[in-house]
Amino acid sequence: MALDKKTKLVVVGLGMVGIAFIEKLLKLDARTHEYNIVVIGEEPHLAYNRVGLTSFFSHRKVENLYLNPKEWYTQHAPDNKLNYHLNTLVTAIDPSNKTVACANGDVVSYDILVLATGSDAILPRHTPGYDANGVFVYRTIEDLQNLIAFGESHKGTVGAVVGGGLLGLEAANAMMDLKSYEKVKLVERNKWVLSRQLDAEAGNLVVEKVTELGLEILLSKRVGQIKVDPKNNVTGVVFEDGEQMDCSTICFAIGVQPRDSLARSAGIKCAEKGGGILVNDDLSTSAPDIYAIGECASWKNQTFGLIAPGVEMADVLSFNLTQAKIHVPRVFKRPDLSTKLKLLGVDVASFGDFFADRDGPSSLPAKAARKTTKTTEDQKTPSVKALTYKDPFAQVYKKYLFTSDGKYLLGGMMIGDTRDYIKLVPLVKNQKELTIPPAELILGAKKEGGDDGTDDLDDDTQICSCHNVTKGDVVSVVKDGSCKTVGDVKACTKAGTGCGGCVPLVTSIFAKTMADMGAEVTNYLCAHFSYSRADLFHIVSVKQLDTFADVMREAGNDPESDGCEACKPAVASIFASLWNKHVMSKPMHGLQETNDRFLGNIQRNGTFSVVPRVSAGEITPDKLIVIGEVAKKYNLYTKITGGQRIDMFGAKKQDLIDIWARLIEGGMESGHAYAKSLRTVKSCVGTSWCRFGVGDSVGMAVRIEERYKSIRSPHKIKGGVSGCVRECAEARNKDFGLVATEKGFNIFVAGNGGANPKHSDLLAKDVPPSEVIPILDRYLMFYIRTADKLQRTARWLEALPGGLAYLKQVILEDKLGICASLEAQMQALVDSFFDEWAEAVRDPILARKFAQFANTPETLETVETTEDRGQTRPVDWPRAAAAEDFKGLKDRWTSTTWQPVIEARYFAGADATPNGISANIKRGDTQLALWRVRGKYYATQQMCPHKRSFALSDGLIGQDVATPPSPPASPSSSSPTPSDPSSPAPKKEPCGSQTTPWISCPFHKRNFDLTSGSCRNDADLSIATFAAEERADGMVYLKLPPIEELDAALGTSKWMVRKGDAPGGEFEELDKKIGFKGRRAKRAGVDPNGNGKVEGDGAVRKTGGGCGVAVDW
Repeated sequence: MALDKKTKLVVVGLGMVGIAFIEKLLKLDARTHEYNIVVIGEEPHLAYNRVGLTSFFSHRKVENLYLNPKEWYTQHAPDNKLNYHLNTLVTAIDPSNKTVACANGDVVSYDILVLATGSDAILPRHTPGYDANGVFVYRTIEDLQNLIAFGESHKGTVGAVVGGGLLGLEAANAMMDLKSYEKVKLVERNKWVLSRQLDAEAGNLVVEKVTELGLEILLSKRVGQIKVDPKNNVTGVVFEDGEQMDCSTICFAIGVQPRDSLARSAGIKCAEKGGGILVNDDLSTSAPDIYAIGECASWKNQTFGLIAPGVEMADVLSFNLTQAKIHVPRVFKRPDLSTKLKLLGVDVASFGDFFADRDGPSSLPAKAARKTTKTTEDQKTPSVKALTYKDPFAQVYKKYLFTSDGKYLLGGMMIGDTRDYIKLVPLVKNQKELTIPPAELILGAKKEGGDDGTDDLDDDTQICSCHNVTKGDVVSVVKDGSCKTVGDVKACTKAGTGCGGCVPLVTSIFAKTMADMGAEVTNYLCAHFSYSRADLFHIVSVKQLDTFADVMREAGNDPESDGCEACKPAVASIFASLWNKHVMSKPMHGLQETNDRFLGNIQRNGTFSVVPRVSAGEITPDKLIVIGEVAKKYNLYTKITGGQRIDMFGAKKQDLIDIWARLIEGGMESGHAYAKSLRTVKSCVGTSWCRFGVGDSVGMAVRIEERYKSIRSPHKIKGGVSGCVRECAEARNKDFGLVATEKGFNIFVAGNGGANPKHSDLLAKDVPPSEVIPILDRYLMFYIRTADKLQRTARWLEALPGGLAYLKQVILEDKLGICASLEAQMQALVDSFFDEWAEAVRDPILARKFAQFANTPETLETVETTEDRGQTRPVDWPRAAAAEDFKGLKDRWTSTTWQPVIEARYFAGADATPNGISANIKRGDTQLALWRVRGKYYATQQMCPHKRSFALSDGLIGQDVATPPSPPASPSSSSPTPSDPSSPAPKKEPCGSQTTPWISCPFHKRNFDLTSGSCRNDADLSIATFAAEERADGMVYLKLPPIEELDAALGTSKWMVRKGDAPGGEFEELDKKIGFKGRRAKRAGVDPNGNGKVEGDGAVRKTGGGCGVAVDW
C-alpha cells in the first residue's frame, strides 16, 4: 500500500451546503492534502445560489447563479483533489461495504461519506387537484424554468402563491416580475405574513407595505381544493371557508421536507416526526463514517430551512476532519436564525431570540439567569422585557427584547430600517453586557459637548521619571530652536538617557512639535543615512549587502564613516533578519547593541542575566533542577518573568560560557531575552488541563515559539495564546495573540505593554489551526520589512497608512501580491535557525571574548552586593554621577612612561571591522579600555562616570559624517530637517569632531571623545585618555603614570559602587507604617478550618461564608 494514500471523501449533494463544505475542506486541507473529494450532484447544474433564485427571472442565465465558475472545479481537479458528477442520482448506500450506488449503474466507494441531500418543497398531496397543470413549487432552477414557460402561455390571468413566509414572498415577487399575470395574489393561513419571524404588529406592517407595491394578500385562508377543467388545468381554488378565487397558476411555498429517504433505506436512523437524518453534535449519523449536513440533517429533532445553519454545519465538519488532531473538535450548537432580507423592496430583519417575549427565552446569559427574579405569591417579574418603536409615517417598526434588568439584548425584529442589524447581532451572539441604556439602541445616544477630539498630554505631564522631564520641557527646547534632533533633546533635557523607556514618547512629542512649527520631520536612521530603516532594509535585501562597509558605501552619506551607536545596531538587525549569521562573528560583533554583544542583558553592576528558553512556559522537573543547580553554584538571583520563564541575574561575563555549557547539557537553549526578537509566547494550560478550555493553547504556543525563536526584528516581539475567551494568557496585549474559539483561533495583533500600553486589534476571526502560521508569517515578515528602527508593532500599526484595514488587505487579501514572498522569506529564516549560545560554547574563538580582561585571567569585583529576601543583588546606584575632571588627569600626572599592556596580535583584523576591536586591560587595580579602530589605537579609563560602571570597552564606536548628508531623490521620509531652505543645516547626532571617533557607553549612551575625553551629550562628565601605540616587539604600549598614582585616581576599589553611596531604602517609611518584617508565616490565632477573623480577645468571630459570598464572575 502506498504510504501517501489519500482518504476518499464522497459528498452526495451539490447544493449550497454541499459546496460550502467542499470549499472549506479544500482550504483546510490545502497544505496536507489528506483527502480526495468526489461530489455527486443530482441536478444537471453546478452548485448555484438557491437563495438568489428570484434574480433568474431577470437574466434567465443559469451561469449567473453559479457559486463557482466551471474553471474553479477544473483548478481543483489535478491530483484528484476534487472530482464531480452532475445529473447523477444516488439510489442506495451500503454502509458495510462503504459504497454508494447511482441510477446510471455506477458504484462509488468511500472512506467517509457526507450526505448533503437538502430538502424538497412540500406539495400538499392531500389537497384535491395538487397534480393539476399550473401547480408549481419554488425550489430549483427547473421549477423556475417551468413557471416562466407556463406564465408566457397564460398572460393576463391571475397567479397565486400559497404561503406567506420568506419563500412565499420571494415567489410572489418573482411572479410579479414575470409581467405575465394581470394580478398576483398571496394566500396565507395565519393572520399576518412572516409569522415565523415577526409578531403581529410587524407582520401587518409588512402586509401594508407590500400591498402598496401591488401584491394582493389574503390572510387567514386555507386552500381546501384546487379547481380544474376537464383537461386538468388549474382554474381556481376553493378555500376551507367556502370562498373561491379564480386563477390559472398556483405556486406552493408552504415549507420543505428533508430528503432522508436515501439514509432511511440504508438503515441510518432518521427522525420520525418531521423527518431528517439524525445527527450528533459532531454531525455524525448512526452509521460509521457517514455524516449529514444541511437541511437533510436533524439535530436534536430540529431541521433548519435556512442556509446559515447548514453552512455552520459545513464549517464544523470540515474543521473536525482536518484540524481535530491539533485542536479540540468542534460541536454544532443551537444556530443563529437571524435573517435580514429585502422582500419586494421592504427591509425586514429578525435576530436572536426574537420571540422570547411570547415563548419565553430559549436561554439567558449566565449572569442574567442567576439574577432572574423568583416567583412570589402575588407576582412573577417577567424575565424578558420588550422595547418597541413605531413610526407610522416612515413605516418603521422595531422591537428589541432585553433581560428584565435591561443589561442584555436577547433578540428583536425590525421593519423598514434595518441599518443597526449588523451592530445588534454580535451583542446577542456574544451575550455582551450593555454599557448604555436600552433605549439608546433604538433612539441613539445623546450628543454631549466638551469632546475636543484629542488625547494630548498636558505640558506638566512627566514623561521621563529618571530625570523628571515633563512634556513641556521637551516642547520648550524644540520651540526655542536649541534642539533640532532627538539626540539634541536627550542631551539637553536628559530625557531618554536613563532607562530609555521614554524614548518613543520623547520622539513622538519632538516630531509633533516640529510638525506644528512647520518643520519637516524625517525618520532617517541617523546623520549617516538619509533613509528610514524600511528603505534601508529594502536596499540591503535587493543588493544582497552583508557587511556594514558595503551598506555605508551603497547607501551612506559618508562612504568612509564607521557609523554610530544609532545606525550600527539597526543595520545589524537588518542583517540578522535577512541573513541570520551569528551576532558574535567578527563582521557582526562590532555592530551589536549592548545586550546582543554578549548574548545577555547587561545589568547595572556589569553582570548579565541568563534566561533559557521555556517555550510556552512548559518545562520539565529535570530542567528546573538544572536551573536550580546553576543558580545555586554561581549565586544567581532568580525570578519568574512575566513571560513564564526563569531569569537568573548576576552572572559574571567570565562565567557565562560555563553556565550555558551546563544549561545546554541539560537540554536547554538561548531564550533570546537579550535580543530584539521573539521573547516568549505566553500560554494558559488550555485543554491540556483546564475544564473551560476550547483550544490547546500550550500546544499552539509551543509551535509558534519554536517557529519564530531567534528571528530578529525591529523591536522585541511577545506573543500569547489563550485557550478560551477567559484570556488567562493575556494574549490581547501582545504583539500577536491568539484566543481559542470553537472554530479555531481569533488572531490579535499590534498590542504591547510598556510605557504606552495598547490592546491589540483583531486581525482575523475563527482561523483554523492550520492557517494560523501562514497569517503570522506574513504579519511578522511585513512588520520586519516595513517598521522603523526600534518601533514596536503597536506604534508601527498606528503609523501604517490605512491602519488595520490596510494590514488586513495586505495580509489576508494579498492586495500587494506579496503574501507568497512573505511566507517564503519567513520560512527561509526559520530554516536557518541555530542556537547562538550553543555555538558560542562550542567555538573557542567566541568563548575567549567572554573573559573579563584581555591581558590576564585575574578578575575584579566592580559593585558591592547586598542581600534581599534571601538572595544576593547589587547595591543601589548612587544618585549622583562621578563629576570629577577625569580628562584633566593627563595634565596632573607626576610622570608617565610607555608601558606594554597586551600583544598586538589580539587586534588582528580590527581594521576590517566597523567597530574595530576592543580590550579591557587590568593594570594594578585599575581597568583601562583599549581600541584599535582604522589603524589607530585609543585608550581611556574603563569606568563610565555616569553610573560608575566599568564597561566602556564594550560600547559602540561612533564617527561623524565627513560631509553634510544629502537626502536621496525620493526619501521615504531620525533626523528632522527644517523645511525652510534658508534655515541652518541641522546639527548632526551626535555632534563633535569629524576626525575623532567617540565611544558610546553600553549602559546609558553617554558618548565620550576618544581623544579629548569630553562627553558629547553630558557636559558634566569626562574620562581620562591615554596615548597608545603598537611597537616592533609586537606589543601595544600605553603612556601611563605609576601604578600607585593610577590606582589612586582610577582604581576599581575606589570607584566601585558601595552600600553607603546610595541614600536610605526607598521603603523605610512604608515599612514603618505597615510594620513590615519580611515574609510572614501563618498568624497565630487564626482557625485554618473555619470562616472568621481574629478579634481583640483572640476569639474567632464567624463572618459568614460559603457560596453566598463567592465572587460573582
